[in-house]
Amino acid sequence: MTLTKKKLPADIPTGGLYIHIPFCVRKCPYCDFYSTTDETLKPDFIKMLIREMENVGRTFFPIDSLYIGGGTPSLMSASDIGRIIETAHRVFTLLPDVEITIEVNPGTIGFQQLKDLRHAGINRINIGVQSFHDSQLQFLGRIHSEKEARLAIKYARQTEYPHLGLDLMYGISGQTKQHWLKDLQEAVGFTPEHLSCYMLTYEPHTPLDNDRKKGRFVLPDDGHLADLFETTHRFLKDNGFDPYEISNFERSDPNGHHTHRSRHNQKYWTYAPYLGFGPSAHSFIEPVRHWNVRDIKTYITQLDAWRSPVAGKETLTREQQMIEWIYLGLRQTDGISIEGFQQKFNTDFYILFGSLVADLTKKGLMKANERVCGLTTAGMLFCDSITDRWVSYGLNNLTA
Repeated sequence: MTLTKKKLPADIPTGGLYIHIPFCVRKCPYCDFYSTTDETLKPDFIKMLIREMENVGRTFFPIDSLYIGGGTPSLMSASDIGRIIETAHRVFTLLPDVEITIEVNPGTIGFQQLKDLRHAGINRINIGVQSFHDSQLQFLGRIHSEKEARLAIKYARQTEYPHLGLDLMYGISGQTKQHWLKDLQEAVGFTPEHLSCYMLTYEPHTPLDNDRKKGRFVLPDDGHLADLFETTHRFLKDNGFDPYEISNFERSDPNGHHTHRSRHNQKYWTYAPYLGFGPSAHSFIEPVRHWNVRDIKTYITQLDAWRSPVAGKETLTREQQMIEWIYLGLRQTDGISIEGFQQKFNTDFYILFGSLVADLTKKGLMKANERVCGLTTAGMLFCDSITDRWVSYGLNNLTA
């Protein structure tokens, strides 16, 4: 049944859609996102994914971003990606300028597929380069080579994607500052609209974390990691890229417009509503978060029987929302809006957190005034520990 789309009020906030494609040629040893190498399940997955989208149906909010992630979405055919996009347009209220993003692995993409994906409606592409050094790609267990990474970027430019994003990774065992600077120099040489520079983390129970615990490689020390972090921000700023989140940079606009930021990722950081589809996908419509089963066969079986694939949900308390709001604000260079916080929670930000802000400001880790409170570049380096301290402080004071 085709749903009738009604005109929505202009004051309703826009939301996003996330599609989790769970297939990989081989799972990277550092990754803890859900994936499977059983590609025989693709036809059933697509059928049930479309059913899930149709079952959820129309939202009360218009959609201005659709993000296809994974896994390795570029393992899907352009026609299947086109079916997903068509379903989204048919079932939900997508705005005319909707941002439609896909993640691709350089080892699974070619010129014709990139051309076909562009024709299917993709207007933003994120290429998982990670490194332009084969030795580092091998350490990370990536299936592509540095040559394939360069070709994928070249093909993306030839097929005229208006927004090109590159993902890079630092803090890799054996990676020198010179290695990292070369990666950054090569990346900016392709003039992408967006760069994501992630510090390698060791997620519990991943193969790489197990190897770390067994001492199978040399870990970079904290001083080296700090140097790489500061080098990243300094180099990119000097080369025309502005940070807007701890790991994300947009190419500077001479008119000061933020046209190259990831519209979809910002939804996660600003409490905007979003719906997730596919195994392990999360959804959030304040104050409720829910998530799907983390197994593709269970996902397919549930939907084939016309049952929901939702595995669990939580309703955030006011205190949890407050802490999350602060945590997400600290990750962004725009910081925490004092007015926004006070309007949302009907409480004075500085009465609750003034002493903590004063201490962090004195240490050069935070900058604050009557309008905004945010971390300095030095503070962002310690974002996780500062967040832990903030959570502890908040839990002790908000529940007292």
